[in-house]
Amino acid sequence: MLNTPSRLAQRLPAIAMLAAVMAISGCQKETEPTTPNQPTDAQRSDTEMTDNQANTASVDANADAPTDMQVNDAPITILALGDSLTEGLGVDKNDNYPAQLEDRLQAMGYKNTEVINSGLSGETSTGLVNRLDWVLQTKPDVTILTIGANDAIRGIDVATIEANIRTAVKRLQDNGSVVILGGMSIYDNLGDDYVAAFSDIYPRVAKDMNVTLIPFFLEGVGGDRALNQADAIHPTKEGYTIIVNDNILPILEPKLDELKELKTTDPENTAETVQAETTKSTPNETT
Repeated sequence: MLNTPSRLAQRLPAIAMLAAVMAISGCQKETEPTTPNQPTDAQRSDTEMTDNQANTASVDANADAPTDMQVNDAPITILALGDSLTEGLGVDKNDNYPAQLEDRLQAMGYKNTEVINSGLSGETSTGLVNRLDWVLQTKPDVTILTIGANDAIRGIDVATIEANIRTAVKRLQDNGSVVILGGMSIYDNLGDDYVAAFSDIYPRVAKDMNVTLIPFFLEGVGGDRALNQADAIHPTKEGYTIIVNDNILPILEPKLDELKELKTTDPENTAETVQAETTKSTPNETT
């Protein structure tokens, strides 16, 4: 009994030391040092700033991508308007020039471009003017107008033909369509004066009305027996291929590129802007 206090006294320093160690240990748990998996506030700030910069760069990159995509994929409607040369009399529906043109354009990367065949066999310039309200419902961005051959076959007065073509061009332009006019020539069975007067219609209208001209729509095909059907008037599939590749596309493609760009920058004035650029075209487009 007398030794108990003495033993307690001897153990007090050890107990006190143990209590101190436990207290220090408790404090350390409350203020544990950070680990690599627990960044400091400064580290978090740097990380967030880096992430924000990366996100900004990503947004900027994405902002550019849709613009390019819009330029490449902007929808374009082309109206092929005319007579049997447009309709494709005597050839399969996939072999006429509008069908071949659409296939060719899509192969060139104009994936969202549609070519509407509005050719009508036997059509005269007067008949075409009378059905403009109907065809304009397609709201074409571009119209390839090829008309007048049937008028000439009938010997219709040249002044009447020209007046009708001007009316058609004006209506198309007023409707917001860029017009490409296909020039025509005829055989000389109606006399040299009539043939010359008829051929002169197209460059004159193109110049006066600020229209792009295909000087002769049948260039390289007209008069070639191997490229025309038995009637010596209407092209074969191979003839239409030449017309598309050599006569239409070199003039049409620059217009499509202008339209695609303007559809993303000035959609309300697209046709007017492109039509205005026609005055700067190369001489072989307007003469």
